[in-house]
Amino acid sequence: MIVALLVLAMAAAVCGRDLNQTMAATAQGWRPRGRPLATALIVFGDSIVDPGNNNNLPATRMKANHAPYGKDFAGHVATGRFSNALLPPDLIAQRLNLKQLLPPWLNVDHTPEDLLTGVSFASGATGFDPLTPQLVNVFTMDQELEFFDTYRQKLVGLVGEQETRRIIDGAFFFVCTATDDVANTYFMTPYRAFDYDIPAYVDLLLVGAEAFLRNTSARGAKKMGFTGMPPIGCVPSQRTIGGGVQRRCDARRNYAALMYNKALQELIGKLNADPGFHTHVVYFNIYDIIYELAVHGERWGFTEMTRGCCGSGLIEVTQLCNTQYMGVCDDVDKHVFFDSYHPTQRAYEIIVDHIFKYYVPLMHL
Repeated sequence: MIVALLVLAMAAAVCGRDLNQTMAATAQGWRPRGRPLATALIVFGDSIVDPGNNNNLPATRMKANHAPYGKDFAGHVATGRFSNALLPPDLIAQRLNLKQLLPPWLNVDHTPEDLLTGVSFASGATGFDPLTPQLVNVFTMDQELEFFDTYRQKLVGLVGEQETRRIIDGAFFFVCTATDDVANTYFMTPYRAFDYDIPAYVDLLLVGAEAFLRNTSARGAKKMGFTGMPPIGCVPSQRTIGGGVQRRCDARRNYAALMYNKALQELIGKLNADPGFHTHVVYFNIYDIIYELAVHGERWGFTEMTRGCCGSGLIEVTQLCNTQYMGVCDDVDKHVFFDSYHPTQRAYEIIVDHIFKYYVPLMHL
């Protein structure tokens, strides 16, 4: 056990040293297809959008800086992205004609261009329930906003206050979180389910979501894409835990996601109609497209929708998904999910295409 931990620590250190070099080499051959559609991409949220901010957090296991994560990334480097390669922020940055990779705020040395065109402040396994990040020792959403404040100060130091305002005004803000609140905090621990039924817990999450929206707006965000929850009950680990012997999609988890999504849309509509709220927020419905992939993935060329590519595909995620202990599939592009919780890059590409087709036009970039 001690030897295994030492191997993991050495691998993480190597990844940390090589990360800047690998990301720079990966981006060298990339060229934008047109003019930038935004000045920068600014991202907040959880593991779906965390490219490595959790890597050096000593007290959490919620990391992806070890193999097989990154198996299809340039150089097969586990950068901290919870996928076989790229995450939605990378794909969105490309579609915005900004850059090939969106770097994390922490654990890399930024170039001026990195900062000018945006970073991700996301922390895997966080959420709007204050208890969620506390349980797994990751950054809170409020801490992510504090990171943004420091980022803004760095921008001012680079280009001055006026140009910083122009960058923030023209930035694409992207928020993706709350899934861990329901999947982990509510359904996997006794702390909330004992005191809250699902509607009451959704109300609790909406308090956090509204506070975050107002705080981000007060910091100058003008255009924001805000995702709802996916069909949590159809994620492989949730099928295993809540889907019975046949591992069907768990109806209660999906019910919670749908209830949250409905309430979130109402909240966004209320804020957009408020003259004192100065951010145009667009709700990104990711539930339907991910349900389509998780249940009818064969229509998209997938052959495995109910298991992840890592290990048995039933429960492995973060530290349990590790090539020190288990194998990984050879046909990752045939899998909707890479581990038991996170999609593959190919699935992410379909999801981001869906977002850009149906929701990004509403942001009037």
